[in-house]
Amino acid sequence: MLKPLPRIIISGLRGGSGKTILSLSLCSAWKNKGRKVTAFKKGPDYIDAGWLAQASGSPCYNLDLFMMEQQQITDSFFSHAEDTEIAVIEGNRGLYDGMDHEGTYSTAELAKLLKTPVLIIIDCTKATNTIAAQILGCQKMDTNVPIKGVVLNNVATKRQEALIRKAIETHCGIPVVGAIPRLNHNPFPERHMGLTPFQEHAEISNSISSINALAMEYLDLDSIWQIASEAEQPAEKPEAKHEKSIIKNSSLKIGILRDSAFQFYYPENIEELEKRGAEIIEISVLKDNCLPELHALYIGGGFPETNAIALSENTGFKDSLRSYVENGLPVYAECGGLMYLGKSLVLDNKTYPMAGIFPLVFSLEARPQAHGYTVIEVREDNPFFKKGCILKGHEFHYSKVTDIGNERPDMCFNIKRGKGIYENMDGICYKNVLATYTHLHAIGSPEWADGIINCAIKYKDQN
Repeated sequence: MLKPLPRIIISGLRGGSGKTILSLSLCSAWKNKGRKVTAFKKGPDYIDAGWLAQASGSPCYNLDLFMMEQQQITDSFFSHAEDTEIAVIEGNRGLYDGMDHEGTYSTAELAKLLKTPVLIIIDCTKATNTIAAQILGCQKMDTNVPIKGVVLNNVATKRQEALIRKAIETHCGIPVVGAIPRLNHNPFPERHMGLTPFQEHAEISNSISSINALAMEYLDLDSIWQIASEAEQPAEKPEAKHEKSIIKNSSLKIGILRDSAFQFYYPENIEELEKRGAEIIEISVLKDNCLPELHALYIGGGFPETNAIALSENTGFKDSLRSYVENGLPVYAECGGLMYLGKSLVLDNKTYPMAGIFPLVFSLEARPQAHGYTVIEVREDNPFFKKGCILKGHEFHYSKVTDIGNERPDMCFNIKRGKGIYENMDGICYKNVLATYTHLHAIGSPEWADGIINCAIKYKDQN
């Protein structure tokens, strides 16, 4: 029998209901009380996960029922939470929102899988007793979902709070464990993808201090901890079955571009490369003039558009990258990394030259060009994946390709779900470089880390 693991899932009735503020408040408050907190984010998300890591003081891990198998989720969750005192899981969208009318892949399904109590935060704007009706509806929708408490948000007056508390406790039989008033100031600035990434926020400590104060004043932390402590405990430690096929090589050096331009990395992806023996070398395109000696390079997503001038002006780094690519360096790039490897990025009728590995020209649009889960079939030879392999990921970007060059570039992915680069294709290739709009999660797609390691080994042996 494993030691008890207090844990709680924060959910709501819709997106924008206050889940992130509540999750951050709990993580910060318990951390400041000397508790060891591990945060998780349900669904494909980098920005909220980044803030949760800042608030908890430890990496935030993602749990996704679409990209990962159920056993992979339970293995990842219990292994990453093994040494923590409490796990806080932030859900996404509404409690029952999923890919269909049955709520497949919803936060509710994750709560049932991990046998974790649910704390609902609900917007109380211009409502009283109807709030209880909404909570009751969630309880009746699926009686197997362990809804154990409610936090009220955007409360206008003490009278409104008292009426809602009485209605919920009378009709729903669960406690109200917090009431947050309508705030005059949002401590977390927002942009088109949600919160502004913490890497671009100048006053991180002030924002974290604000939500810590919010938790101390408006949340019943002891009652919420008690709810979390009542979670059913696992009978035994789950096996990490996906580790059986791991290839070990302790002399590989794999670079990642990490700065305010490229910041979207699942910590699990980095961990899976390290488990296979790789040494991770962090590199900044905004500060470094050239690449160090590497055996492979991984470029994640981010916001190259907010750093377009600096990226275009660092010609030394671009020259170094092109030289390594011509020499066969394996490079894997996602979304923002794909944009950087293109010919140019057009913003407000100005053209910014990028690395020029591919002949693609990108522009940034006012609305999302793709948003959601992807399913890709590997249909052509490429450096990283076997033909016929099916991979599940996600895409979310405002950029699009406006010019593919004079010749049709090689693409190795057929898009079965999603949009890709163009004409239902993704995964553009050149030599040992593969770039895609799709983000993959290394636990759900172990082929990803194996592919990078295999390519790195071949490159190292040849050089």
